[in-house]
Amino acid sequence: MADICCEVVSESEASSSCKPRSRAARRRRIESRRFKFVTGVAPQGEESQNEDKIQKVELQLNIKTPSFSRDCEKAVENCVSDVENRSRSEVQEKQISCFPISTVDPDVLVSEYPKFGVASVCGRRREMEDAVAIHPSFGRRDNGNDSELHYFGVYDGHGCSHVATKCRDRLHELVKEELESDELCLEWKTAMERSFSRMDKEVIAWNESVTRAKCRCELQSPDCDAVGSTAVVAILTPYKIIVANCGDSRAVLCRNGKAVPLSSDHKPDRPDELNRIQEAGGRVIYWDGARVLGMLAMSRAIGDNYLKPYVSCEPEVTIIDRTAEDECLILASDGLWDVVSNETVCSVARMCIRGKGDAPPRSTMEMDCEIGGEPSATCDKACSDASVLLTKLALARRTTDNVSVVVVDLRRDT
Repeated sequence: MADICCEVVSESEASSSCKPRSRAARRRRIESRRFKFVTGVAPQGEESQNEDKIQKVELQLNIKTPSFSRDCEKAVENCVSDVENRSRSEVQEKQISCFPISTVDPDVLVSEYPKFGVASVCGRRREMEDAVAIHPSFGRRDNGNDSELHYFGVYDGHGCSHVATKCRDRLHELVKEELESDELCLEWKTAMERSFSRMDKEVIAWNESVTRAKCRCELQSPDCDAVGSTAVVAILTPYKIIVANCGDSRAVLCRNGKAVPLSSDHKPDRPDELNRIQEAGGRVIYWDGARVLGMLAMSRAIGDNYLKPYVSCEPEVTIIDRTAEDECLILASDGLWDVVSNETVCSVARMCIRGKGDAPPRSTMEMDCEIGGEPSATCDKACSDASVLLTKLALARRTTDNVSVVVVDLRRDT
C-alpha cells in the first residue's frame, strides 16, 4: 500500500506559491486568445487597410488568399504590374513588327501597308485575257517625307492575252524607272504618260520581233498587230491616290459611303474622243456599238498598232488627296462595270470590309493571293471576300466578258 504524505502549509506560503502560477496561466490564456488565427480572416487591425489590395490581387490573379503580410502583398502587386507591363509591351512589339518601318503613327501604318483583295475569273469567254498586277511597296519617292508607293493595276486584253501579260510584268517597272529618274524629277502626270508610252513601244517592238514566243494570236494574225490591252493603274501614297487610265477599265473610290469615279471610260462615242479620232482622219462606225473603224470598241489602249494614230496609248491621270472618310478603292475590268453600277460596287465592297453586326471592323484572317500564277502577296480576307462577291455578282447578271477585280482598304482608323 502506497504511503501518503501530507504536509501542512502555512497561509503565507500558500499565497506566495499559488499567485505566480495563476498569473502565468491567465497570461497564457489571454495571449492564446490574442493570437488566435482563423483561416480566411485577416487580423482586425489590418483588415480595413488590406481589403482593397487583397481583392485587387485576387481579381487579377484569380486566386483565393487567406491573409498576406504587407511585404507579401507588395511583392504580388509588383509581380502583377510587371506582367501587365510586359504583356502590354509584347503587344506593342507585335504590332510594330508587322510593319518594318521606324514610325508608329497609326495613320502612317495603315497607309504604308494597305490591305487588298483580288479576284479574276474567265466567265463566259473562251480564253482568259485579263491580267492583274499587285506590287506593295514597289518604290519610294523622296518628296519631303520619303513615302512608300504601292502599285495596283488591272489590264484587259483583246485579240490575245500577251499584251496584258506584258503590261502586268513590265509596266510597274517602267513607272518606277520614271519616278526614280534623278535628272528629270517628273510630276505624276508626266511620269505616267511617259511610262505608258514606253510600254506601248515595247509591246509593238515585241510584236514585230521574229524571235518572240509563239502564242494563240499568231495562228489568227501573223503580224500580231490586232492585239492590245486596256490599263487602269492606281498608285497609293500616304497622302494621295494617283490613277492612270487608258481604255474602258475603271477605278472607283468609296468615300463616306458614296462612289467617286477616278477614271472615265475611253469610248469612241465620247464627244472629246470622237473629235480626236475624226481630227486624226479616222471614223467611228456603229457596229454592235461604237467602234474605231468598226473594229475596236475603245478609243485608247496599249498596242493595237494597226489602228494608230486613231487609238492612243496616252492615259488620263487623276490625282486626289486621301481623307479620313476614304473607305476603299475598286479597280476592275469592264466585265464588271458593264453590268454593275459604281454605286452598287461601292456598297458591296463597303459592306464586306466593314463587316456585319458584332464582327470586327477588319478581318484578322489572311490568305495568299496568286497574282500572275505565283503567290506573290498577302491578301486581306475581307477585301478578298469583297472582290469575289463582286465577280459573282457580275456573273449572276450575265456578263459576257472576263472579270477582274481589285479591292483596296483605305481606312485609317482600323
